Amino acid sequence: MRTVAVALAVALSLWAACATAAIPDVASFLDRAESVRLTDHPRFARMLAQIHREAPVLTEAQRWRLRYLDGWESAFRGDYPAAERRLKDVADHSGDVNLAAKAGALLLSVQVLNQRYEEAYRGAAAMIARLPRVTRPDARQYVLHNLSQVLDLAGQPDLALKYARMMRDPLPAGESPCDSLALEIAALENLGKLHSSSPELARTIQACLAAGNLVIADTARLIQVDRLLAEHRPRDALELDDRMAAAIRGTGYYPHLLAIQLQRAQAYLALGNDPAAEKAAMKVVAMSTPGDNSIHLADAYHVLYEIGKKRGRGMQALDYYERYVTQNTRYLNDVSARALAYQRVQQSLLAQKMQYEALARQNQVLRLQEALTEDAARTTRLYALFLLAAMTLLVLWLVRVKRLQLRFRELARRDGLTGILNHQHFMRAAQDAVAEQQRSGGSVALALIDLDHFKLINDTHGHVTGDQALRHIVSVVQGWLRPGDLFGRLGGEEFGLLLSGCGEGECVALAEHVRESIAGTPLRLDGEPIVVTASIGMAFAARIGFDLPRLFHHADAALYAAKRAGRDRVTTELTDDDLPGRSVRDPRPA
Repeated sequence: MRTVAVALAVALSLWAACATAAIPDVASFLDRAESVRLTDHPRFARMLAQIHREAPVLTEAQRWRLRYLDGWESAFRGDYPAAERRLKDVADHSGDVNLAAKAGALLLSVQVLNQRYEEAYRGAAAMIARLPRVTRPDARQYVLHNLSQVLDLAGQPDLALKYARMMRDPLPAGESPCDSLALEIAALENLGKLHSSSPELARTIQACLAAGNLVIADTARLIQVDRLLAEHRPRDALELDDRMAAAIRGTGYYPHLLAIQLQRAQAYLALGNDPAAEKAAMKVVAMSTPGDNSIHLADAYHVLYEIGKKRGRGMQALDYYERYVTQNTRYLNDVSARALAYQRVQQSLLAQKMQYEALARQNQVLRLQEALTEDAARTTRLYALFLLAAMTLLVLWLVRVKRLQLRFRELARRDGLTGILNHQHFMRAAQDAVAEQQRSGGSVALALIDLDHFKLINDTHGHVTGDQALRHIVSVVQGWLRPGDLFGRLGGEEFGLLLSGCGEGECVALAEHVRESIAGTPLRLDGEPIVVTASIGMAFAARIGFDLPRLFHHADAALYAAKRAGRDRVTTELTDDDLPGRSVRDPRPA
């Protein structure tokens, strides 16, 4: 059956390729592709593939623009080395000032993601110098956006605020101020100039809702909740979280899901509701991934430490405090690395500037030796004062920027559509969990979940609805997860669930709850329910050993047994005919 399905898919893809119309106007095609890269990324990817497949005749300017779009797509997919090569090539050799500016601006963000901070900050300084020559409104907006974002991460919120406001001076026709206002409130928060009733927050929320940008609107509202908590108004913070919880669950944006749980934990702790605070904090810990440097995880451990201390659980409180210190140190180390890199670049630029000035006055050295000596001494004193002021600012800044979150690194671990672990990081975490349970004499069960007839949903309602269904089902499954359970997307409509520390009966019961919840919680589309069912195959280390590939093999065979038995069921027991007929699928990513 699988061979037939693969053959059919290949035939359909070949038919689609042949049926695609040729590109009559390359310039218009590139315009359309760039315009949908954020609003309809799958379509953008298909258009890029089409232009590469058909290889129409391109002018030199069109070839450089296509290379820029290829670099953008590489950065979006997380292939940062390829993105950097392409973007640097466009920035250095295209000869188009505006296109080079857009490529250079995106290159800054890619270098920050690669933790190459000094290169990014040197590039930012060069970009600022070239900004007056950038004439196209869209290119200028793109440069200003990236400058504001990179400088805010470098601990320069004053400069970040300046460039955010320049995006509205003036605002290009037809553009929403949402992006600029969001960058502005991020800088104001780092400057300590934002409170819960700040008009800047209200303007940002209103503008982003009007533009349909729910993610940025939710970001502003989460900042407002943070301010309410800082103002010791936990009840108001909880009320605002309650009002926007449904919207955040609807977007499924992982950093927001993490932030709202932490805020609830902090609010409940302030109100003395320790059980609710502990439950919310544990959800933050469960949602986080190994090696996560998020400040939200550090703050969750601090909440758990405070609860353990209040309840007299000395050893537990000490354990949570140690985790808090470790997590907080990771976060602050990265913040410090960014700040120090920025200061080194500024000192280097200052030294270069001084060198140029000295060369310009070389012909006057003999006549003005005494004055120059005095100026050098004054410069040395000023430089020492500058270094002292810079270090003082750095210490103060490290305290203020504690609230920043490391979103780019998290994107590498999460599935872009659903926000849960992607294939690679699920398998890595599962391998570690299986080894740990083997060492501690615990138990492990692997469940593979495959949605039944999911292609029918895509064919009937479209892929956008299919994506909504996947996010909806992930949220349903997450409601049954325990702390320590691992949940990831293995590909398409197939998911993996690793259950640790539970007996076989308990694990099967949990899988049945998951299956029943998926079938009993349909997605609502225009008031009409879309019912999805799932088949689940399970394998237990107690039966076959603590070996992840073997667990994966047996669970996969059980899954297909469930499919053959009529779907919408959990299968754990296999007949002799089920297993030998299945080939082992290597769970490791290629």
